[in-house]
Amino acid sequence: MSSVISESTVSTRPRVNGAQVRKARLQDANNIFDIVNSLSGDGTLLRRSYAEVCENVRDFTVAESESGVFLGCGALHLYGPHLAEVRSIVVKPEAKGQGAGGRILRALLEEADDHGVPSVCLFTRIPDFFFHFGFRITMDRAALPDKIYKDCQNCPRLHACDEVAMVRGPIPRVAVLGPSRVQDSDLVPIQIPFSGERH
Repeated sequence: MSSVISESTVSTRPRVNGAQVRKARLQDANNIFDIVNSLSGDGTLLRRSYAEVCENVRDFTVAESESGVFLGCGALHLYGPHLAEVRSIVVKPEAKGQGAGGRILRALLEEADDHGVPSVCLFTRIPDFFFHFGFRITMDRAALPDKIYKDCQNCPRLHACDEVAMVRGPIPRVAVLGPSRVQDSDLVPIQIPFSGERH
């Protein structure tokens, strides 16, 4: 089943207890902004500006009721062909326990598979939920330098993080973000295929 479902196939959209899961559109930005930032005060999720949500709206998948009421969202951030990150998964309190969060996560994992990305990471305080989807805990956060460099340095809990790093698939041995000199000798530089003629 594809995670990208067109507007013309409403009757074939995946449903969970009356919920539909689909790729986000720009019109969803207000709802995504509100729900993500509702959990940013205590550090559960990183605060996102409205402009950032709009700019990255194509990363998001949303769940909505059959009548079109927004229930929750999640995003898949692509770092490169080696790694993607599941982020900002949140469901409204009234939709919890109905399977919408699991459906969003499955759609994001299918999207990573569609892109051929072998490793998907996330940081969470509820690892038990993600074990059911093939994630495992990695004790060494430094094994995910792309994630560390992109978000962790700006997190208010940088030196007091209480989240668990998890990975589905192999730990990546490449990185595309970070300082020009990577300290970990196990990491190898990503190779970009050359597609033109040499002169």
